[in-house]
Formats: sequence, C-alpha cells, structure tokens
Amino acid sequence: MTRASPATWRSLMFVPATGEKFVAKAHTRGADVVILDLEDSIPPGEKPAARAALPAASVIVSQAGAEVAVRINRALDLAVADIAAAVMPSVGTLMLPKVMGPEHIRLLSEVVAAREAAQGMTPGHTRFVAVVETPDALPLLGAIATADPRVVAIGVGAEDLSTEMEAVPGADLLYVFAMMVVAAARAARIQPMGSVGPFADFSDLAGYRASLRRSRALGFACQACIHPAQVPIINEEYGPSPAEVERARRLIAAFDAALAEGKGAVAFEGQMIDLPVVERARRLLARAK
Repeated sequence: MTRASPATWRSLMFVPATGEKFVAKAHTRGADVVILDLEDSIPPGEKPAARAALPAASVIVSQAGAEVAVRINRALDLAVADIAAAVMPSVGTLMLPKVMGPEHIRLLSEVVAAREAAQGMTPGHTRFVAVVETPDALPLLGAIATADPRVVAIGVGAEDLSTEMEAVPGADLLYVFAMMVVAAARAARIQPMGSVGPFADFSDLAGYRASLRRSRALGFACQACIHPAQVPIINEEYGPSPAEVERARRLIAAFDAALAEGKGAVAFEGQMIDLPVVERARRLLARAK
C-alpha cells in the first residue's frame, strides 16, 4: 500500500455522531474536518446507535466541502465494530485514541484493509490520525508516526494525558510532549496536531488565540476542537494569512532573481535569505493552496 495522500488541515471539529442538532449545523462552522465521534461523547449504551448514524451524518457534515473523520473507541471489541461501521467512501479518516504503539496502529490498519476490500474500496483510502494519551506511549511517538502509510497526523490528548500523569493540563506540562510530537511528525512528513494551550476550555477565546499563535510558531499545523467558536480562530492562526502569502511570494521572487545573478543569499526586507528561508516560504505557499 502506498502512503496516503498528505493532510493539509488547520481545524478539526468534534461532533457527537448521534447529536442531531450538532450534525445538522456542522457544515456551517468552517472546519476543514468534521470528526463524528463514537468515543467520549457517546455513552456506552448508545454506541450501536452512533455507528448506525454514521452514513447519514457523514453526508450532512460534508455538504459544504469539509472532510469527514470518525473517532473510534480504544477497546478492541468496540474498535472493530466501529471500523466495520465507519469505513466507507464518504469517510476519509479515522482518529485513533489512546494509541499504545506502532503495533497497535498496524493491527487496526489490517482490520481497516479488510473492510476496504470487502466494500471494493481503493486500498489505503482510509487515513489515520494517531492520538497518544498515556505516558507509556510517549517514548514511541516517532515509531507511531511512521508505523503505517495511513498515518497522516499525530498528536497527544492533553486531557487524558494530564489525568494519567495526575497533572493539570497547561503549557508547563504540555511543552515538552508538544515538541516531541512536532519532531516526530516532521520527521515522518506528516502533520503535528495540537497546541501547548488548553483543549477543553473555550471561555477565554483571546487566551486560546494566544496559545495557538505560540503553538504555530513552535511548528504545529492543525488542531482539533470541541466548540464552533474555536474553529475560526484555529483557521486564522494555523493558516497562512494573506500578508504572509504575499510576503512569501516576494521573498521567493527576490531569491530567484539573486540565483539568476549567481548569488546564493540576498538581502530581503532587512533579512538575509538563503535556501532554508526560501524553503519555508515555499512550504507556506503550498499550505495556502
């Protein structure tokens, strides 16, 4: 199986698969990805109903162009049933919570491959977002990121990880693990998902924006959220601004002109630019597309 097409997301918004009013409005929120949740937001007794709701919900939430993902459950008996219900042409990605290690990813990939084959789908259609939420798996971030061609993004679950560590979620706790995620993801050429700020608190949107701005500067590319008010902030902070795009174009043009004159570096708007700087500009333009 070849590597899945790369993700270029900014925002991923959770919606309970059985939350009809949330599902109905999800396509109006502007998220790049809508995650139909089968895990934390669904009580145990409602799991079968949530699975049954996926086909109709996936059509509704994608009507404005958002990609559709499904967060499955961690327990293997639930995960297998979730995969059987979620793997379909209208669902492009599965979010895998509480990933234990690379073998866990490969096991679930085998289950997904069988389901794709049973439905006559293209092998590798279904991509993975891997979420690490236990201290045991933190040393395995690099191996998880490269475990399977389906993996297109990786992150840590701040709330669950904080609980496991008996700590309070926040920048002090998350910074080290956040940078581990960024390094693992960039080495694997996939998207680092997350931030060094709070996940569940949407009462302070100004503080939320500030944490995202810091996180983007640290290398993060996308973020999942639980509230519609967070979506535009993520899109603005994790997506290139028009000013950044225009500056990148000017920078590349200036460097190309310098190269034509046989120069390997050139002054540009008060900064010396060379190949690494130009490469960042090219990546920014690619992301803007």
